[in-house]
Amino acid sequence: MGDAALSAQGLVDDAVAATGLDDFGAGAWREGLDRLVDSLNGEADLNDLGIAAFTDRLGNALRCRLQVVDWRATHPEVADEVIGGPVIIVGLPRTGTTALSNLLAQDPDTRSLRVWESAAPIPPPEAATYATDPRLEAVQVGLDLFHEMVPEVRPLHDDTATSTAEGIDLLQMSFAAYHVDGMARASSYIEWLLQQDLADAYAFHRDVLQVLQSRCPPNRWHLKDPVDLFWLDTVAATYPDVRFVWTHRDPATVLPSVCDLVAIVTGMCTDSLDPLELGTRELDFYARSVERGLALRDHLGEDRFVDVHVSDLVAEPVATVGALYERVGWAFTDAAERGVAGWWADNPPGKHGEHHPDPTRYGLVADEIRERFAPYLARFG
Repeated sequence: MGDAALSAQGLVDDAVAATGLDDFGAGAWREGLDRLVDSLNGEADLNDLGIAAFTDRLGNALRCRLQVVDWRATHPEVADEVIGGPVIIVGLPRTGTTALSNLLAQDPDTRSLRVWESAAPIPPPEAATYATDPRLEAVQVGLDLFHEMVPEVRPLHDDTATSTAEGIDLLQMSFAAYHVDGMARASSYIEWLLQQDLADAYAFHRDVLQVLQSRCPPNRWHLKDPVDLFWLDTVAATYPDVRFVWTHRDPATVLPSVCDLVAIVTGMCTDSLDPLELGTRELDFYARSVERGLALRDHLGEDRFVDVHVSDLVAEPVATVGALYERVGWAFTDAAERGVAGWWADNPPGKHGEHHPDPTRYGLVADEIRERFAPYLARFG
């Protein structure tokens, strides 16, 4: 990489200069930033595009954090906002989490985190202009450019500015987000992160939701974040009324697809991608996430959890969502049912092409994957 390396202090200085603000709030955000930057500089072998991508991503997280802290300081009434629920979709990626999340977002009685507002939450959106906010178009332009550069992503994951975002985008403002691994190898940072309880990061996560709903109700939230499996206890401590929807699919189908998506994005940011190392890393991480998730589920109790199998969602989307509503105690209104049916009709599986990953590229063997996930498969079939 030579001199082209990320600088944590440089990113902080640039964010302060860009916003005119200097209060980042409490919490361990700076340690997370330092560890992440050190890991990226030492392990990721970023190319010029990778340096630019992480400079933009980390810089935006810092700017957003400054702006959220400032908004709350100048609008103290935001602290009185009550977050309803939330209902959070968790589970392995590639198990229907995105489709289910977008289905729940069709209910006008539910507040969902959208891609555009997670990228630029300040000023908080207003109900009257929510669908016409200029930030929406700006974010869509960026997504269109990304899809033009990397068209092979769309069959795997098709985001629009109005799609639902993962709650991990809010954790990124505290530099406590796993999904950096989807862009680059940062193993030492990930190992450090998995040892943290993230109470500060989830508190800031709640702070952002309060800001977002302050001018744009309703306050009954649904979110998605597969990697919350590692911190279900911390999430429950942050949101005492939370309910988790755990999506399920055969891990032997999941892992090759995950690796393909990570390889496409990571391959843009480095010129030295090792598919076999990637396969080993992703298998280990997601097996550990399920192991920890199951242990925490047993600790928290079954009454907090609803299970959804992707095969049921694909076969009967309306009935599956209706059953989920019944389990979490929500009314499945006519408007919600019409929204679910309409979104599914407009976004059927395979809309942007079929995807057939090659597990051998990543050294993955179906029987070995299933053996690693044996307790999970025995429990959920």
